[in-house]
Amino acid sequence: MKQRIISVDIFRGLTIALMILVNTPGTWSHVYAPFLHAKWHGYTPTDLVFPFFLFIVGTSIVFAYKGRTPNAGTYKKISIRTLKLIGLGLFLGAFTLSFPFIKDFEFIRFPGVLQRIGISFFFAAILFLNCNWKTILGICVAILVGYWLFMGYVPLNGMAPTFDRAPHNWANYIDLNVLGTHMWQPDYDPEGLLSSLPAICSSLLGIFTGLILLSKRENKVKDMLLLGVGLLVLGYLWNMVFPINKALWTSSFVLVTAGWANLFLALIYYLTDVKDIVFGTIFKKVGANAITVYFLSSFISKIMGLIKVGDTSLHGWLFNTIYVHDFMAVKLSSLLYGLTVVAFYMFLAAWMYKKKIFIKV
Repeated sequence: MKQRIISVDIFRGLTIALMILVNTPGTWSHVYAPFLHAKWHGYTPTDLVFPFFLFIVGTSIVFAYKGRTPNAGTYKKISIRTLKLIGLGLFLGAFTLSFPFIKDFEFIRFPGVLQRIGISFFFAAILFLNCNWKTILGICVAILVGYWLFMGYVPLNGMAPTFDRAPHNWANYIDLNVLGTHMWQPDYDPEGLLSSLPAICSSLLGIFTGLILLSKRENKVKDMLLLGVGLLVLGYLWNMVFPINKALWTSSFVLVTAGWANLFLALIYYLTDVKDIVFGTIFKKVGANAITVYFLSSFISKIMGLIKVGDTSLHGWLFNTIYVHDFMAVKLSSLLYGLTVVAFYMFLAAWMYKKKIFIKV
């Protein structure tokens, strides 16, 4: 029987809820600073959300594949799940309301959140099945150090590379030359090709936390806290030469975000699994259908942005009609809209949980 850690489910569901919140404000023109990404270097609370999910992917792999035999059947299941995630992501990038409901090929964005989740899951699962923790650690170190050396010291078109937005950073250069028009923006894609390598390490670091949680060690909270603080210290030290940056998914960003993930998960684990305090039950229900809830929120949000109502979209009409008032700051109205969207999907997840509807992607 698989051991169940309540805090992992809660952490996953909470992360999905935050992903929906930061992705669906009433208007992008009026958003409180903590709910926006950093302009380039540095990070905000919003920048923690996606790496938290990749981290918990790695942690969940330990529970799902501990003791599994790395055979053809297991690899098939991992591959199918990976292709489903990538396929759903490509669908979101290609969908439009105009028949035949697919954008012209040159305007389809290839990278995306679900694609990166799929890639990170695939490699983290394969490595977990075939390697011990020391080998995984060595691979993680090699990727993070190699990424830093490549990004910072390999000349680009005869010039010293930089970590600036464009044009002299390797991540953007590779994306632009391989993906061309299939990017989020011409000067960078936050889920680009090269930066997917360190993103895999976000999941690999989650594996170590999963091993702690499944171990027979007496003070798991202390272990996670020490690991979290250690990663934060290393990340901030590395920040001096390789800036913390989500768009480039820098090695320092990987360590700092994994550090915070350990600290938050340690707190939730202490409250729920150690002290048996009933906490975050609704997030546990969201976590049970995490990918489904995220996909639906992204898909429906996109449809509401495409449907025209007068001079605006259905999304804009609902926001301006229901949430915008003279007595309320527009930023607050925008936040309330986002919270309403989150509440809707939390109720949907709770209903699915009650009906025992679990859609595994």
